[in-house]
Amino acid sequence: MRKPAPLLPLTVEVLREKALAALARRALTKRDLTVVLTRAVDAWGRRAIRASLEEATVKASMERAREAIPAIVDRFVEVKLVDDAAFASARTKRLSRAGRSRRAIEQHLGAHGIDGATARDTVRRDAGDELRAALVLARKKRLGPFRREGEDRKGRSPQETGQKELASLARAGFDFETAARALRMPRERALELLEGRGEFD
Repeated sequence: MRKPAPLLPLTVEVLREKALAALARRALTKRDLTVVLTRAVDAWGRRAIRASLEEATVKASMERAREAIPAIVDRFVEVKLVDDAAFASARTKRLSRAGRSRRAIEQHLGAHGIDGATARDTVRRDAGDELRAALVLARKKRLGPFRREGEDRKGRSPQETGQKELASLARAGFDFETAARALRMPRERALELLEGRGEFD
C-alpha cells in the first residue's frame, strides 16, 4: 500500500503551486480558482487533524491561508493566467457550437462567477446563431428533423411527440419560436445549415 504524501506546511507558496497545477489542467475564473484554493485549505485541515496536529495550530494555519487566497488569485489575474473575459469568450463559443442556448450559456458563465453584464455582452458577441444551436441539440437528441423513421414514440400521437420535443428544447433554454423552427425544419435543410452549405435567415 502506497504511503500518503507527507503533510507540508500550509504556506502561500504551497497554495501558489496548487493554483498553478489547477490552471495547468484547465482554464479557471477568479471564482473557480478561489474555490480550488479554499478546498485545498480545507483538505489540508482534514489531513492535519488526522495527523494529530494540535487543533488550534491547524485552525490558525487555515485562517492565515484563507486570508492569503484573494491576493494569490489577484496576482494570477495580474499576470493574465486567470482572465475571466477570455474564459467567458472561449466557453461561450464552445458551448454554442455544442448546442447550448444563449440563456443556458449565460447561466453557465454565472455559475463560474462571471457577472451578469459581462455574461450577456459576451454571449451577444460570441455565441453563434441560436437556431443553429437548437439544431445541434435536436440532432444530438434525435428530435424533429433528426427523429428516426418509425422510432418508438411509446404510443404517443404525432402532436404529443411534437409537444414533448418542444418542451425538451424549451428546458434547454431555447425560446418557443426558435425551438419550433428547428423542429419543423426539413431534414435536408437542417443538414445544409449545420454543414455550412446554407445561410441562416
